[in-house]
Amino acid sequence: MRRIPPFILTLLLIEFLDEFVFGAREAAWPLIRDDFGLNYLQIGALLSIPGVVASFIEPVIGILGDVWKRRVLILGGGIFFAASLLLTAYSQSFWVLLLSFVLFYPSSGAFVSLSQASLMDEEPARHEQNMARWTFAGSLGLVAGPLALGAAMGLGLGWQGMYAVFGILALLLVAYAARHKFSPAARVAKQKSKTNSTSETPATFRQGLRAAFVALKRREVLRWLVLLEFSDLMLDVLLGFLALYLVDVGMATPLQAGIGVTVWLGVGLLGDFLLIPLLERVKGLDYLRVSVIAELLLYPLFLITPVFELKLVILAFMGLFNAGWYAILKGRLYAAMPGQSGTVMTLGSVSGLVGQLMPLGIGALAQAAGLGWGMWVILLGPLALLVGIPRKKTAAQ
Repeated sequence: MRRIPPFILTLLLIEFLDEFVFGAREAAWPLIRDDFGLNYLQIGALLSIPGVVASFIEPVIGILGDVWKRRVLILGGGIFFAASLLLTAYSQSFWVLLLSFVLFYPSSGAFVSLSQASLMDEEPARHEQNMARWTFAGSLGLVAGPLALGAAMGLGLGWQGMYAVFGILALLLVAYAARHKFSPAARVAKQKSKTNSTSETPATFRQGLRAAFVALKRREVLRWLVLLEFSDLMLDVLLGFLALYLVDVGMATPLQAGIGVTVWLGVGLLGDFLLIPLLERVKGLDYLRVSVIAELLLYPLFLITPVFELKLVILAFMGLFNAGWYAILKGRLYAAMPGQSGTVMTLGSVSGLVGQLMPLGIGALAQAAGLGWGMWVILLGPLALLVGIPRKKTAAQ
């Protein structure tokens, strides 16, 4: 295996930390719910409102990431990222907790999403492969998150003490990342790209805004944006409700729910690791078609089986087969927009405005009819991919 350059390693560490925090939070939802006395609607609001707010801020950050000082945006985002974690650590009410999440989401956009854009600019011809690396780093963080929560509870820190540690780690990582230069896509494209001589990278904010609107009208770009949002139902959205579902519907204990989350994340980590060499041999879309059919069969079985142990087995297979969804779809989106890696973040934020409402909708349905019914909405994810993934002839074109 090739040695990972220090700059790329730094980018992967940023993604690791982001998912480290996310994985710990998802496993901690039963604890957060009990400490703040939250209902399903409030949990849905915590999962949706910050993303909706970020959807209005991140488009500007994304365009600036192509035409302005990307390094300033990333490091500044990292500082606010750390501040949001510390605010979560010391929050004492639902509203302060919501405020900390609202601060976290756009900060993560600047710190993490622009780092992803920088990774894509490093090797324009290997988007899917580098997205597989990125996804594996994130999955490693997701698996470590619940383990960190268990360690924090064992040491008596609690979930909020854990967030204080996360805030300190974020500050240290920002200091480490400050050693590197994060060039805008325009400069990287001139230095790195040998095959794309006609760069589409805008030079000013106005040009970047115009280019984003033009790209949003392209059918190919719209396809990957829509599929990314629906795929997230079987990824982050499912993870957000998984522990609560196992406790409230599956009648599991909080400890068993933690095991379930760990199984989901652990097998997903294995799948993401195996995906890295797989994409060197198999076309990403070919793998995606098979995995979507597998999820359509497995997920209903997961919901209807009453045996916890059997749920864990099915959950493990689900975590294996959905590996690579995000990496392949996002890689395709970057490939469709050469020289506009920051604008990819902008369009993702715009399309994410709809996607961020999905957890709120599931939470509202769960509040009205029960979480068991709300979880069936997630099946729309693989169904959309089954319909939307281009056929082999179209994909080749």
